[in-house]
Amino acid sequence: MELHDLPDFVLPLFAAVAAGGLVGFEREWRGRSAGFRTHILVCLASALLMEAAVSQGAWRFYALPGTEIVSDPTRMAHGVLTGIGFLCAGVIFRSGFSIHGLTTAASLWITAAIGLLFGAGLFLLGVTGTVLTVVILAVLRLVSARFPQHRRIDAEVTWRRESPEVEDALEGAFAELDATGGRHEMIDGGEQVRRVFRLSAVGEQSLKALAARLRTVEGVTGYRLDPRDD
Repeated sequence: MELHDLPDFVLPLFAAVAAGGLVGFEREWRGRSAGFRTHILVCLASALLMEAAVSQGAWRFYALPGTEIVSDPTRMAHGVLTGIGFLCAGVIFRSGFSIHGLTTAASLWITAAIGLLFGAGLFLLGVTGTVLTVVILAVLRLVSARFPQHRRIDAEVTWRRESPEVEDALEGAFAELDATGGRHEMIDGGEQVRRVFRLSAVGEQSLKALAARLRTVEGVTGYRLDPRDD
């Protein structure tokens, strides 16, 4: 690689930074753990590695006499997309029954793919992938917000051990919310009982109404309503 070749290499890198920034901005706006800078770095790293793969002829090594070097850039793409899986796993976590971070992990994965496209010089395909990704993450979320939101919720409730009637009251409160029972625990040295339910609620008002109802159940000492989020 010579100095005069630099402009040909810089354009894909700037395109990768712009694409990663667009996808990352949506995640940053949502307050996700992998945001603006993370997506830019993923896309840039993918583009750099792919450019290195397609420029293998400029690598500083010498073939043995009588041998021929055959370059296969797709192997670099496979390696990048496999490696990005470890980063994606870092943004996925479990809270109770809920799994969070799947959409952010998917956005990191497709950002790596977009960086590979720019690194390979496939600008039209890279731009198309960037636009579609932003539409899916941002625009379709606005569209889905106009429909009734059936949210899956983990409800963790604690009550005093000497108040066994609380469990029946809770099951009555959750009867209309497609509730299923989960973990049972005794905590605080056996002084309190904690149970986890899985619920389905429609809209934010339904969630607030449920919280207000739990506050009226005699014997309940604490609760936590944990909506699933991506």
